[in-house]
Amino acid sequence: MSNNVTSIPAAPPCEAAVYFSRFFAFETDCWDTHDALQRGNPGFVVLDVRSPELFAAGHIPGAVNMPHGKIIASKMAEWPDDTLFVTYCAGPHCNGAARGALRLAQLGRPVKVMVGGVTGWLDEGFVLVC
Repeated sequence: MSNNVTSIPAAPPCEAAVYFSRFFAFETDCWDTHDALQRGNPGFVVLDVRSPELFAAGHIPGAVNMPHGKIIASKMAEWPDDTLFVTYCAGPHCNGAARGALRLAQLGRPVKVMVGGVTGWLDEGFVLVC
């Protein structure tokens, strides 16, 4: 019996392996980000791309606030060129993290998006700081 899941066959495993390995080059999740931050010296900078007001109301511990529209070369000069950034915004209903990631990539900076944003962070049971 056909349905919307089975009507289109799954990709061959070798193609799926290539797709998913590339997928993780672009995204991380709240759990892995939290785990890396808890271990200390995570090897990345967490960039909160929401407004200063939302950041002040609560953000991921250690995050730096830089609204995506403010990501420009002169502001990024504070970090070495090879610094990995992990962007986040309000949550899955917000595209700010992707906008910030695009700006960083256009500046030649390594970047990943933390899927879920603040919503995902809270859903995992992690705390925000003010």
